[in-house]
Amino acid sequence: MDSKVLMELADTYGARNYKPLPVVIDKAEGVWVFDVEGNKYLDFLSCYSAVSHGHRHQALVDAAIRQIGRVTVTSRAFHNSELGPFMKELCEFTGMEMALPMNSGAEAVETAIKAVRKWAYVVKGVPKYDAEIIVCSDNFHGRTTTVVSFSTEELYKEAFGPFTPGFKVIPFGDADALEKAITPNTAAFLVEPIQGEAGVVLPPDGFLARAAEICRSNNVLFVADEIQTGFGRTGRRFAVEHEGVKPDLMCLGKALGGGVYPVSAVVGSRDVLGLFVPGEHGSTFGGNPVACAVGRAALKVMLDEDLTGKSAENGQYLIEKLASIKSKHIKQIRGRGLFVGMVLHPEAGGARRFCEALMKRGLLCKETHDNVIRFAPPLVITREQIDWAISEVTEVMTTL
Repeated sequence: MDSKVLMELADTYGARNYKPLPVVIDKAEGVWVFDVEGNKYLDFLSCYSAVSHGHRHQALVDAAIRQIGRVTVTSRAFHNSELGPFMKELCEFTGMEMALPMNSGAEAVETAIKAVRKWAYVVKGVPKYDAEIIVCSDNFHGRTTTVVSFSTEELYKEAFGPFTPGFKVIPFGDADALEKAITPNTAAFLVEPIQGEAGVVLPPDGFLARAAEICRSNNVLFVADEIQTGFGRTGRRFAVEHEGVKPDLMCLGKALGGGVYPVSAVVGSRDVLGLFVPGEHGSTFGGNPVACAVGRAALKVMLDEDLTGKSAENGQYLIEKLASIKSKHIKQIRGRGLFVGMVLHPEAGGARRFCEALMKRGLLCKETHDNVIRFAPPLVITREQIDWAISEVTEVMTTL
């Protein structure tokens, strides 16, 4: 079937909760994807940072195939031979004491919410069910009912109430507001070090470090959502490292599965994650053997190929090249590593039309919040490939 027929099938039989660009990807390798007709595209989105290792990295594919040939699912009713080594290696990579594996990023966030609430009641002594979690405006932590309860994007929540209580919202990057919002019932501060879905928004310099200190001083847990920003995406293993912050908990996902398999986890201190007891929380597929095997391979490739270093070096190059484009449409270039947002003036007519034009030229990216184009290529991208992408972006931004 050709692309037109396949898109019509998706529109007819699928709930329309997405508005994808009109391209049907059929194959992929490295930084490249191919549509049904064989047209070639450079992937400049990486499945929202999930494909940091490049599409179908051989080491990850091999790990998945080997494990599929042995055992795929056991549930957590039993041990499996990949789980312990995976959690050990993940803790060593993150510098944390314990890990709790799940499947999706949203599940990781839900797990962290439950963990910090239990810590508040058992350790801090907050009256039962009075625990509060502070979050930031324009946040994106997932799509579950609880998570959209504290979203400030009306589209994400308008038709889905009633909502889960227990959350306070402060402006992103405002440490004074964080300090004022804390009460004796505050369990945690949950924050994205860089807001991805909001348009690759960086906080003011020093915000994360001051926020972490405020949390420590007030016996409040600092929880970093590194689902999009983790595993080298911003030029450090984790984005909080740009300010020398070590969170109490980190929510991980996307690149942890290397674009081969959905893998997520919460990692953190034994004082928090060690509070869970059997039966309180779980997942049929969380920590399954295939996920663990792929996760282990993803961590090894991150180290062996120095993907974090490549992101730092090539990210700076990409940002400088984008900033040099002279276009009346471009308002700002912002980002860290290979996590970049091109902010357009409102008069540009929206980011979507530019993404569609780039798609026609063989470059795939995606708009976010109407006026921002997000660029997040795989961390294995080369300078030559970046130069080609820049030439296409320049052509579109100066002629459209």
